[in-house]
Amino acid sequence: MRKNRKGEALEKSVSSRVGCVQVFTGEGKGKTTAALGTVLRALGHGLRVYIAVFMKGDYPYGEWETLSKLPDVTVATFGFREFTDPANIKPEEIEEAKRALAAAREAILSGDYDLVVLDEINVATAWKLIELDEVIRLIGDKPQHVELILTGRYADRELIKRADLVTECLKIKHPYDEGITSREGIEY
Repeated sequence: MRKNRKGEALEKSVSSRVGCVQVFTGEGKGKTTAALGTVLRALGHGLRVYIAVFMKGDYPYGEWETLSKLPDVTVATFGFREFTDPANIKPEEIEEAKRALAAAREAILSGDYDLVVLDEINVATAWKLIELDEVIRLIGDKPQHVELILTGRYADRELIKRADLVTECLKIKHPYDEGITSREGIEY
Protein backbone atom coordinates (compact mmCIF):
# COMPACT_ATOMS: atom_id res chain seq x y z
CA MET A 1 0.00 0.00 0.00
CA ARG A 2 1.29 3.50 -0.83
CA LYS A 3 2.06 5.88 1.99
CA ASN A 4 2.34 9.63 2.20
CA ARG A 5 5.45 11.38 3.56
CA LYS A 6 4.24 10.92 7.13
CA GLY A 7 4.19 7.17 6.55
CA GLU A 8 0.40 7.03 6.70
CA ALA A 9 -1.30 4.59 4.37
CA LEU A 10 -3.32 6.15 1.58
CA GLU A 11 -6.87 4.84 1.72
CA LYS A 12 -7.41 4.59 -2.00
CA SER A 13 -5.08 3.22 -4.60
CA VAL A 14 -4.02 6.39 -6.36
CA SER A 15 -2.04 4.37 -8.89
CA SER A 16 -5.35 3.13 -10.35
CA ARG A 17 -6.80 6.67 -10.46
CA VAL A 18 -6.98 8.40 -13.82
CA GLY A 19 -5.01 11.64 -13.81
CA CYS A 20 -6.31 14.38 -16.07
CA VAL A 21 -4.67 17.40 -17.65
CA GLN A 22 -6.17 20.71 -16.54
CA VAL A 23 -5.51 24.14 -18.04
CA PHE A 24 -6.32 27.41 -16.27
CA THR A 25 -5.86 30.31 -18.69
CA GLY A 26 -7.30 33.70 -19.64
CA GLU A 27 -6.82 37.39 -18.97
CA GLY A 28 -8.57 37.37 -15.58
CA LYS A 29 -7.21 36.85 -12.10
CA GLY A 30 -7.50 33.43 -10.51
CA LYS A 31 -5.52 30.91 -12.58
CA THR A 32 -2.91 30.11 -9.95
CA THR A 33 -5.54 30.47 -7.24
CA ALA A 34 -7.69 27.81 -8.91
CA ALA A 35 -4.70 25.48 -9.17
CA LEU A 36 -3.89 26.02 -5.51
CA GLY A 37 -7.46 25.18 -4.54
CA THR A 38 -6.92 21.82 -6.21
CA VAL A 39 -3.59 21.48 -4.38
CA LEU A 40 -5.28 22.02 -1.01
CA ARG A 41 -7.99 19.51 -1.86
CA ALA A 42 -5.39 16.94 -2.94
CA LEU A 43 -3.36 17.44 0.24
CA GLY A 44 -6.51 16.98 2.30
CA HIS A 45 -6.86 13.52 0.77
CA GLY A 46 -3.25 12.48 1.34
CA LEU A 47 -2.01 13.07 -2.20
CA ARG A 48 1.52 14.26 -2.85
CA VAL A 49 2.05 17.49 -4.79
CA TYR A 50 4.85 19.08 -6.79
CA ILE A 51 4.64 22.69 -7.96
CA ALA A 52 7.06 24.16 -10.51
CA VAL A 53 6.87 27.95 -10.70
CA PHE A 54 8.06 28.92 -14.17
CA MET A 55 8.25 32.71 -13.84
CA LYS A 56 8.64 35.26 -11.05
CA GLY A 57 10.30 32.53 -8.99
CA ASP A 58 12.32 34.92 -6.86
CA TYR A 59 9.31 37.06 -5.95
CA PRO A 60 8.05 36.83 -2.32
CA TYR A 61 4.68 35.19 -2.99
CA GLY A 62 2.97 34.18 0.24
CA GLU A 63 1.47 31.01 -1.23
CA TRP A 64 4.86 29.46 -2.06
CA GLU A 65 6.19 30.30 1.40
CA THR A 66 3.22 28.64 3.10
CA LEU A 67 2.94 25.61 0.85
CA SER A 68 6.67 24.83 1.10
CA LYS A 69 6.19 24.32 4.85
CA LEU A 70 3.49 21.67 4.44
CA PRO A 71 4.20 17.95 4.31
CA ASP A 72 3.56 16.18 1.00
CA VAL A 73 4.19 19.29 -1.11
CA THR A 74 7.33 20.40 -2.93
CA VAL A 75 7.56 23.90 -4.38
CA ALA A 76 10.36 24.57 -6.86
CA THR A 77 10.69 28.16 -8.06
CA PHE A 78 12.47 29.27 -11.20
CA GLY A 79 12.91 32.62 -12.87
CA PHE A 80 13.86 35.99 -11.52
CA ARG A 81 12.25 38.75 -9.47
CA GLU A 82 12.03 41.09 -12.46
CA PHE A 83 9.17 40.53 -14.85
CA THR A 84 10.12 39.04 -18.20
CA ASP A 85 9.77 41.37 -21.17
CA PRO A 86 8.39 39.27 -24.04
CA ALA A 87 9.97 41.66 -26.55
CA ASN A 88 13.40 41.29 -24.94
CA ILE A 89 13.87 37.71 -23.72
CA LYS A 90 17.22 37.19 -22.02
CA PRO A 91 19.22 33.95 -22.43
CA GLU A 92 19.20 33.40 -18.66
CA GLU A 93 15.38 33.52 -18.67
CA ILE A 94 15.31 30.78 -21.29
CA GLU A 95 17.76 28.72 -19.22
CA GLU A 96 15.59 29.10 -16.10
CA ALA A 97 12.50 27.97 -18.01
CA LYS A 98 14.38 24.95 -19.36
CA ARG A 99 15.50 24.10 -15.82
CA ALA A 100 11.88 24.37 -14.66
CA LEU A 101 10.69 22.07 -17.45
CA ALA A 102 13.42 19.51 -16.69
CA ALA A 103 12.52 19.56 -12.97
CA ALA A 104 8.83 19.19 -13.80
CA ARG A 105 9.55 16.25 -16.10
CA GLU A 106 11.58 14.56 -13.38
CA ALA A 107 8.80 15.08 -10.82
CA ILE A 108 6.07 13.83 -13.16
CA LEU A 109 7.98 10.66 -14.06
CA SER A 110 9.39 9.98 -10.58
CA GLY A 111 6.33 8.23 -9.16
CA ASP A 112 6.66 10.46 -6.08
CA TYR A 113 3.78 12.82 -6.91
CA ASP A 114 0.07 12.50 -7.61
CA LEU A 115 -0.52 16.12 -8.66
CA VAL A 116 1.92 18.34 -10.52
CA VAL A 117 1.26 22.04 -11.10
CA LEU A 118 3.21 23.92 -13.76
CA ASP A 119 2.53 27.51 -12.80
CA GLU A 120 2.84 30.06 -15.63
CA ILE A 121 3.98 27.43 -18.14
CA ASN A 122 1.47 28.76 -20.68
CA VAL A 123 3.19 32.16 -20.63
CA ALA A 124 6.64 30.57 -20.79
CA THR A 125 5.52 28.63 -23.86
CA ALA A 126 3.82 31.60 -25.55
CA TRP A 127 6.91 33.76 -25.07
CA LYS A 128 9.16 30.99 -26.45
CA LEU A 129 11.10 30.46 -23.23
CA ILE A 130 10.36 26.78 -23.81
CA GLU A 131 9.20 24.95 -26.90
CA LEU A 132 5.56 23.97 -27.24
CA ASP A 133 6.61 20.55 -28.55
CA GLU A 134 8.44 19.87 -25.26
CA VAL A 135 5.29 20.61 -23.24
CA ILE A 136 3.21 18.42 -25.55
CA ARG A 137 5.75 15.61 -25.15
CA LEU A 138 5.61 16.02 -21.38
CA ILE A 139 1.82 15.66 -21.44
CA GLY A 140 2.16 12.54 -23.59
CA ASP A 141 4.75 11.01 -21.25
CA LYS A 142 2.70 11.69 -18.10
CA PRO A 143 1.91 8.50 -16.16
CA GLN A 144 -1.80 7.66 -16.07
CA HIS A 145 -2.32 8.42 -12.38
CA VAL A 146 -0.63 11.86 -12.33
CA GLU A 147 -2.93 14.89 -12.41
CA LEU A 148 -1.28 17.74 -14.30
CA ILE A 149 -2.27 21.41 -14.10
CA LEU A 150 -0.93 24.06 -16.48
CA THR A 151 -1.57 27.70 -15.60
CA GLY A 152 -1.03 31.05 -17.23
CA ARG A 153 -2.38 33.31 -19.92
CA TYR A 154 -2.02 32.52 -23.58
CA ALA A 155 -2.58 28.75 -23.46
CA ASP A 156 -1.78 27.38 -26.90
CA ARG A 157 -4.60 25.72 -28.85
CA GLU A 158 -2.60 22.48 -28.93
CA LEU A 159 -2.43 22.41 -25.12
CA ILE A 160 -6.14 23.16 -24.89
CA LYS A 161 -6.86 20.34 -27.33
CA ARG A 162 -4.88 17.85 -25.22
CA ALA A 163 -6.39 18.93 -21.90
CA ASP A 164 -9.28 17.18 -20.19
CA LEU A 165 -10.44 20.34 -18.42
CA VAL A 166 -9.95 23.93 -19.57
CA THR A 167 -11.08 26.94 -17.58
CA GLU A 168 -10.75 30.48 -18.85
CA CYS A 169 -10.56 33.21 -16.24
CA LEU A 170 -12.25 36.25 -17.74
CA LYS A 171 -11.42 39.76 -16.53
CA ILE A 172 -14.55 41.83 -16.14
CA LYS A 173 -13.17 44.34 -13.66
CA HIS A 174 -9.85 44.58 -11.78
CA PRO A 175 -8.47 46.98 -9.14
CA TYR A 176 -5.41 47.55 -11.37
CA ASP A 177 -7.73 49.41 -13.75
CA GLU A 178 -8.33 51.96 -10.98
CA GLY A 179 -4.61 52.32 -10.14
CA ILE A 180 -4.59 49.94 -7.18
CA THR A 181 -1.29 48.04 -7.28
CA SER A 182 -0.62 44.49 -6.08
CA ARG A 183 -1.40 44.09 -2.41
CA GLU A 184 0.67 41.90 -0.11
CA GLY A 185 -1.38 38.98 1.14
CA ILE A 186 -4.00 39.37 -1.60
CA GLU A 187 -2.22 39.41 -4.99
CA TYR A 188 1.11 38.00 -3.75
